[in-house]
Amino acid sequence: MPTSETDNSLSSDQAESLDQLQELVRRALEEDLGSGDRTSELTVPAELRAEGKLSAKQKLVVAGLPVAELVFRQLDTAVNWRGLVAEGARVAAGDVLAEVEGRARKLLSAERVALNFLQHLSGIATLTRKFAEQIKGTRAELRDTRKTLPGLRALEKYAVLLGGGRNHRMQLDDGILIKSNHIRLAGGLKAALGKCAKETALPVEVEVTSLDELCEAAEAGAGLVLLDNMTPDEVRESVRWVQGRPGERVALEVSGGVNLGNIRQYADTGVDYIAVGALTHSAPAADIHFRLEPA
Repeated sequence: MPTSETDNSLSSDQAESLDQLQELVRRALEEDLGSGDRTSELTVPAELRAEGKLSAKQKLVVAGLPVAELVFRQLDTAVNWRGLVAEGARVAAGDVLAEVEGRARKLLSAERVALNFLQHLSGIATLTRKFAEQIKGTRAELRDTRKTLPGLRALEKYAVLLGGGRNHRMQLDDGILIKSNHIRLAGGLKAALGKCAKETALPVEVEVTSLDELCEAAEAGAGLVLLDNMTPDEVRESVRWVQGRPGERVALEVSGGVNLGNIRQYADTGVDYIAVGALTHSAPAADIHFRLEPA
């Protein structure tokens, strides 16, 4: 396998295993190709080789080059790939991200799937970087959620990391998050917390919607409380209450209603974490162009 000039290897801790990723790419190509790329077969000579460049058409944070490379390699194992920028790099419009050379028909057939992955993941990394920059200098840590596309969670959370955010739960067995539905079905907040304290060593977080509920959660032994859909003023009051409370400090996380226009207000309250579902569920695709020329 040709070696890229820039090392863009996916972290095994943050991205899917190679086998899983290969299967994801295989299914994406199968979905797109059907029984074959009829246009390329009819218009492009079988023996023609081509060179292509992946270029940014906007300022963006790069994420997904290793996945794009895998897409091209699945259709042409002898393809020559040259990554020119690192994952997580900030690039300007016009910058070339990677170059690829191989059989022209195969490059054309892989183009859309490679761009879909690259544009989607770079879009997430770019939006995450914008949010992260808004809270610089505060104690708040930006975190993602499980609001991800089915089958793409590991890759989307990988892109969040590249953008400067942090991953919360990858899946439901990573930690306990007691939400309003759990509380109602368990018979109350204290009952839900008590059951978790007895049965698991996993970290436990409780969702509340008011200062009164925060007080109840803290008195019941919660070490991490999620403040759901509270205003910045309500969050500030919650932080003050926690700071003035004797004993071990309760960590606070904000979630709901957070956007680029108000995240700094939330961060300035002194809260510990800010969860933003939009990092993964609402990030616009980055504008990336693929141009091919005969080799």
